[in-house]
Amino acid sequence: MAGYECIFCAIVRGRADASIVHEDESVIAFMDLRPVNPGHLLVVPKTHAVGLEDLPEDDGVQVWKVAHRLGRALRRSGLRCEGVNLLLADGQAAFQEVFHVHLHVIPRFIGDPFRIGSDWRVHRREQLDEASAAVRSGLAALDTVQR
Repeated sequence: MAGYECIFCAIVRGRADASIVHEDESVIAFMDLRPVNPGHLLVVPKTHAVGLEDLPEDDGVQVWKVAHRLGRALRRSGLRCEGVNLLLADGQAAFQEVFHVHLHVIPRFIGDPFRIGSDWRVHRREQLDEASAAVRSGLAALDTVQR
């Protein structure tokens, strides 16, 4: 769309407000505007990448390093934090709403309202082995592309 600027890119460029907690050469982290719990953070690469497929691995490593540090910081912050979820939604089917890669760092505590529901039943080994083979095939395809 002509004239459209991704909100996270606007934050990176200083053209949109954000409550920033960390910034370095490749990553910025700020408070989520719609937090699950107080202290809910977003860690965002400064380079625009719609999803994981577009994200350079070095930027991805820095996103996770910063999120790890921020998760530890939340536990020392004085905010209620008995646990931490790191959540990355990649694609519409995964509930991604802003199409610029971002990693949520969510402080958690017993009884908070955040839920992720699913069918957590144990699967048969054959099903797990088939899925494992498919993922290994995907890794081999990545290795071929990267050469």
